[in-house]
Amino acid sequence: MKREVREVLEKPFPPEVIKQREGSYGRQLDYVEGHTVIQRLTDAFDGDWSFEIQSYQILDEEVVVLGRLVANGIVQKSQFGSSSITRTRETGKPVSIGDDIKAAATDALKKCATLMGVALYLYNGNGVVSSGAAKNPQTEAKTQDGVYCGAGSNNLPSGGSGAGTSSQEKGNGRISTRQLNFVLKLGKNIGWTSKELNDEAVKAFGVKLDFLSVKEASAFIDILKAKAAK
Repeated sequence: MKREVREVLEKPFPPEVIKQREGSYGRQLDYVEGHTVIQRLTDAFDGDWSFEIQSYQILDEEVVVLGRLVANGIVQKSQFGSSSITRTRETGKPVSIGDDIKAAATDALKKCATLMGVALYLYNGNGVVSSGAAKNPQTEAKTQDGVYCGAGSNNLPSGGSGAGTSSQEKGNGRISTRQLNFVLKLGKNIGWTSKELNDEAVKAFGVKLDFLSVKEASAFIDILKAKAAK
C-alpha cells in the first residue's frame, strides 16, 4: 500500500466526528460511525473500493456476517460483524431482520477498515479503546450507511484450526478472523449460542468476544477445547 494512501487511512479523525456511548463498568466508549468510515475509504482510494457480504447467519439473538473489503482491486481484508436482533416490546418478534443484517454489515465494514488502519489509533493492545471503544454492534443503530451488501449464504464458513500465524495473530491486537471463526465453530460443537459465548468471554476476560485480544482469544480457544472434550 502506498505511503500517501496509508497516511490518509490512518489520519486521526477530528473530535466532532468521534461519538461516545456508555459502556460496561461505567466507561465512556469512543467510536466513529459507518458513514464516516466510508468517506475515509473513499478519500484514501479515490472511490476505488468495494465491500460485500460473503456469508451471514441468523442466530437466536443476533446476526453475524462475514464481510470482505477490497481496495484498488488488490488490498483485501475480511472480518466478522454482528448486530443484535431488534424485537418489538409487545410480541418479541423481530422488527426487521433485513435491517439487522445491514447493521451487522456496517459493523463488519468498520472492522475491515480498522485492519487497514482506519481509527486504529483508538484501540490499545487489549482490543479495548484507550479512551473508549468502537461502537458495540449490540447497540448500533440499524442503518445502511451506504454499505453494499452482496449475496450471502445462511451458513458461516467452517473456519481454521485455532490460532494462526499471521502478523496480527503474533501481536496483541484484536481477535483475528481465523480465531473468531474457530471460536464460533467450537461454540457450535459445544451447543452454545453466540450470547453464551459472549457471556463466557466476559466472565473470563471482562470483555465481549469481539474485543478479546489475540492472546486472550487463544486462551479462550483452549477453554472451549477443554469444554468440548468433556
